[in-house]
Amino acid sequence: MVPGLASSAPGDQLLATVTGVLLLTGVLLLWRRTVTGAAALLAAQGLAVAALALTVAPESGPGLLAVAALVGGVKGVLIPWLLRRTAQAVDAGSEVTPLVNPTNGMLLAAGMTTIAFLVSRPLATGVEARLDGAMPVGIALVLIGFLVVATRRQALAQVMGLVMVDNGIAVTALLASGGLPVIVELGALVDVALVVVVLLILTRRIRTAFSTSELHALSELKD
Repeated sequence: MVPGLASSAPGDQLLATVTGVLLLTGVLLLWRRTVTGAAALLAAQGLAVAALALTVAPESGPGLLAVAALVGGVKGVLIPWLLRRTAQAVDAGSEVTPLVNPTNGMLLAAGMTTIAFLVSRPLATGVEARLDGAMPVGIALVLIGFLVVATRRQALAQVMGLVMVDNGIAVTALLASGGLPVIVELGALVDVALVVVVLLILTRRIRTAFSTSELHALSELKD
């Protein structure tokens, strides 16, 4: 048995599992029709991003474990919790009415994933061999996240799409760099958390002022 292969196989299996969870949660989030259910999927996706940070890092240590725990805490716990609380506050836990039906949404997600595989080929140049096959997952999350933003009517559901876009950017950056520096990851987490908090506050105020958080209804009020 080759020692190098014996040690790398478990890591490759973990990488495949984590990237599979990331892509699956992204597709299911596009299909999911309730805000609370989508928040649960975002929680799983955030924890998968934290697991990916541990998987792709060149070496482990207390600092890496702390950063991974912080990523999981912010993306997998804090942000989904804020989304659920806001959904309860604005009574947005009911069905989200997308602009496309679930079947067409799945077809669009498949198309986005195909585009991600094509686009990622030049980006994977110079990436570690075991990571280049996972690069399309991050790009697919970005594209599917924008699709969620474009096909949802409620402001809160669109915020969830933006959170998935950020998760996709984080995944792509982690895979391309083989693990970001600690200060970069911490700075990105703070920025994302602040943006999400601001958007959720705006959603609450829109709901309070206009008794709705659906953007098409606000456009009708303006007209």
